[in-house]
Amino acid sequence: MIKNLSFDKPVYVLAPLAGFTDLPFRSVVKQFGADLTVSEMLSSNALAHGSEKTLHMLEKSALENPYSVQIAGANVDVVRSAIEVLNEQEGIDIIDLNCGCPVPKVVGHGSGSSLLLNLPLMGEIIKTIKETSNKELTSVKIRLGFEDKNHVDIAKTVEDSGADFLAVHGRTRAGKFKAAVDYDAIKEIKEAVSIPVIANGDIDSYEKAKWVLEHTGADGVMIGRGAVGAPWIFHQLKTGNEYIDMDLKHKIIMEHYDKMIEFYGQHGVAMFRKHTHTYTKGLRGASLLRDKVNRIDDIGEYRDVINEFFKNAEMAL
Repeated sequence: MIKNLSFDKPVYVLAPLAGFTDLPFRSVVKQFGADLTVSEMLSSNALAHGSEKTLHMLEKSALENPYSVQIAGANVDVVRSAIEVLNEQEGIDIIDLNCGCPVPKVVGHGSGSSLLLNLPLMGEIIKTIKETSNKELTSVKIRLGFEDKNHVDIAKTVEDSGADFLAVHGRTRAGKFKAAVDYDAIKEIKEAVSIPVIANGDIDSYEKAKWVLEHTGADGVMIGRGAVGAPWIFHQLKTGNEYIDMDLKHKIIMEHYDKMIEFYGQHGVAMFRKHTHTYTKGLRGASLLRDKVNRIDDIGEYRDVINEFFKNAEMAL
């Protein structure tokens, strides 16, 4: 198993989340407790064609060790070409195949959760990744099915095709992000396969993460939207201490802002506005701050304003 990634104890993973889990955010959660970070989902077609934008998205923080790159694809030959491109990239430890994305544009191309409708093709793609990749591990992210649940069949196909571990989002594609997460189904997958299983879906607090691990018997949890606005959830899990004081939150938020500026330059100011909105949720004076930062473009001024706010932040009554 990869150095720094052992399934002997629960593994805490940041889920790929388009528009949020970029390099700055990943480096922050890694610094404060995540065991594994995953790139935003990349198109195997774009990789195979050498898209500069896509190759830029492969960049990782020095802290990201181990590091997983997630790809989407539905054509065996194109996926093979994409893996050959990734083989030339240093610092990648895991290739992850997305078989869960419910977005119509992705599904329309036969990728993401569309692969759950064609398990022989899904299996062939996993085998192709495993055979072509020079990276240490191959993993797969799945849902419980497309319209109906056939989660055990899906998981067994993943295992039989050579994947080293899998992550399970506990909804079908039809359930998108609204239906109740079926943690019993994740438990059934864990009991049906011998490779490690990571549980995913609506894990939005320390307590919930602990409950999901206990209920499903999973080898770890993958947290996506639950970490947006609260990346300290990984610190809570890693330390086993649910309490997070405002000073640590302040430190994490400022670290995130500085990483955004370092990576994106001036554009990082505008990009950090959405994060400012999530970080201020439930704090006194949040709406005034949001209104103020929406009109600030200067890197230093923006930093001073949010630094002052979070230094003195209090929960709203």
